[in-house]
This record gives sequence, structure tokens and C-alpha cells, in this order.
Amino acid sequence: MNSRRWIFIAALIAGVVWIGSDISAQIPVVDGSKFAGLKWTFARIKYGTYENEGGQASRLAYWDEPWAIDAPAAEQNLSRRIKSVTSIDVGDPIVLTLEDPKLFEYPWIYMVEPSNLVLKDAEVPILREFLLRGGTLTMDDFHGPFEWELTEKQLKRVFPDREIVEIAPPHPIYTCFYRIDKYPQIPGLGSFLSGRTWEKGGFTAHLRGILDDKGRPMVLINWNTDMGDGVEWSNAEE
Repeated sequence: MNSRRWIFIAALIAGVVWIGSDISAQIPVVDGSKFAGLKWTFARIKYGTYENEGGQASRLAYWDEPWAIDAPAAEQNLSRRIKSVTSIDVGDPIVLTLEDPKLFEYPWIYMVEPSNLVLKDAEVPILREFLLRGGTLTMDDFHGPFEWELTEKQLKRVFPDREIVEIAPPHPIYTCFYRIDKYPQIPGLGSFLSGRTWEKGGFTAHLRGILDDKGRPMVLINWNTDMGDGVEWSNAEE
């Protein structure tokens, strides 16, 4: 996987939902034609949860399960926006499991509300190999210390020997497409309607990650922010 170019997607997501309606600020710092020849597909991961682990069948409708939050509007909107501002060949969004044989065809994968994630034993080495071979996982939309602990527990199963690090300016991810001066806290819809940007005690937004041996972010972790909701509602006029 030639994936050093893939981490710009995280910056593009942040730029789309943070810059909002300020047209002058939406001018990229690089030419979108730079990405000509690159193919990208929004690959959402369907994962097991604590409820599944307990042997209970989910009582939720398909798109209401934790792994499917903000779908399908989030991936549809983001795919259209990437197509409109770059020359990337954007495929139709897809849903995969980590055990799907097609996983390695999609170098960028997305997990939403990862505090609900419970990796099966068989999935742990698959995800580790996917990331070490150049894949990128973005985790999004979880908040507060309790949800952090749950998410960290699963990541430590994949990389018990690698630290989770803060990724802050001037890391190049903040200028690889749009120029983002600080990491944004994007409120979920419920928080927004309540007049605040935070939830569940997650007062400060962080971009954290797990790096490979060359310093490339293999895992990008959006904590105390909700990029998925920002993209899902990016077409809203107010």
C-alpha cells in the first residue's frame, strides 16, 4: 500500500467540517491535481460490540448500530466533497468487516464510536498486519475518560508495544491539504442543539495516533470530537 498520501484524508475531513461556510478559508494549500491517479473509497468497518460479546443479538436496526452511526450520509457527503476539491478517483462507500478478504484493497478504514468496539481474537492480527503494511485506521466520535479507556484497551490488544501519541501542530497533517491552525472540536448534533461543543466530560478535543517505525500515523484517533456528525450535516444551511 502506498499510503503516506492517505493521511491527508483526515485533514480534509477536519477541513470540511471546521472551515464550514468561510469560503476564503477553503482554499487548499496544495493543488488538488497533486493527487491525480490516486483512488480512494470510504471503507466503514462493521465491528462487534459488548452486546454481541455477551451472546445477544442486536435489537437495533442496521444503520442504528454503533458501527453505523452517521451512515450513510457521512460517507456520501465526504465522498462528494473529496471528489469536488481533488482529482482523486473516489469510489462508492463500502461496509467491511476486518475479516473480509477485500480489506486489503482499501487502505483507509473508518471506525465510529470505537468505545463500543470489541475485537474478536481473530481480528487482532488482521488489523495489526493491515496497519503495518501501510493501511490507515481513523477512529472517530467518542468522548470523555471512560470511553477513552475502553478504546485504548482494544488498541493495546493490537499494539501492546506502541505508545499512543498526541498529533498536534506543526505536524504536517495540519497543512497537507487545508491549513488547520488548531485541532477542532466538532459537536455532535445533540451537543450542538444544547449549545455546547463537548459531551461526556470530554472538554478538550485531541488528535492522537499510533505511529509505525518511520513515524507514519497508522491509527488516527479523533477523541472528544465528532467529525462524522460534522460531515453528515455538512449540507445543512444553518
